[in-house]
Amino acid sequence: MSATRIVVLSAGISEPSSTRLLADRLTRAVSDDLASRGVETDVSVVELRDHAHDIMNAMLTGFPPKGLAEVMERVAAADALIAVTPIFSTSYSGLFKSFIDVLDREAIEGTPVLLGATAGTPRHSLAIDYAIRPLFTYLHAEPVSTGVFAAADDWGQGADSVAPLQKRVDRAARELADAVAGRTAVERVDPFSPESYLGEGGSFESLLGGLGR
Repeated sequence: MSATRIVVLSAGISEPSSTRLLADRLTRAVSDDLASRGVETDVSVVELRDHAHDIMNAMLTGFPPKGLAEVMERVAAADALIAVTPIFSTSYSGLFKSFIDVLDREAIEGTPVLLGATAGTPRHSLAIDYAIRPLFTYLHAEPVSTGVFAAADDWGQGADSVAPLQKRVDRAARELADAVAGRTAVERVDPFSPESYLGEGGSFESLLGGLGR
C-alpha cells in the first residue's frame, strides 16, 4: 500500500514565520493521527516564498518554470493538502492567491484540504471562513470543517485557555485524517485519451474502423 501524499503549502514571507510554525504543527498532528490508524504518510512542504519569482513569471507568461511546475504537479497528485497563509488586509496574502491563480482549475478538485491562517490580532479570525474557504470551494476542493487560526497571542503565555491552539489543531487534524482515511481514490482521466470514450483497449484506429463500416 503506497503512502498517503500530503502537500503542505506555507505562504509566510518572513523567516522564521508563524505561518510555517502553524503549518508544521498541523502537519505533525495530521501525520500522528494517520499513523495511529496505520496509515503511512509522505509529506512534502512547499515554502511559497521560495517560488515567488517563478509564480510571477508564470502569471505573466502562462508557463511555469521547471521548479514551480514540479510543485504544481505535486499539489495535483496529493491525497490531501494543508494550506496556511498569513492574513494581510483582512484576507489571504497576495503570494498565496497568486499561487492558487497559476494552478490548473481542476488540479485540486475533490482533494481534502486543511486550512490555516495567522495574523497579529484575533480580529481576523473569521478570514478563513469568509475569504479562504470560498476560494477552495470554488476550485471544488473539499476543505474540512475546522480551520485553524493563530494570532500572536496564541504562541505566548496569554494564550486562550478555553479553546487553546493545540486543541484546535488536533480537531482539524482529526477531520483531515478522517477525510483521507475514508477517501476513495479518484483516477483523473485524460479527456483526449481514446480510453476515456472508447473504453479500455480502445484506440483511434478502432474508432476510425468503426466509422468506415
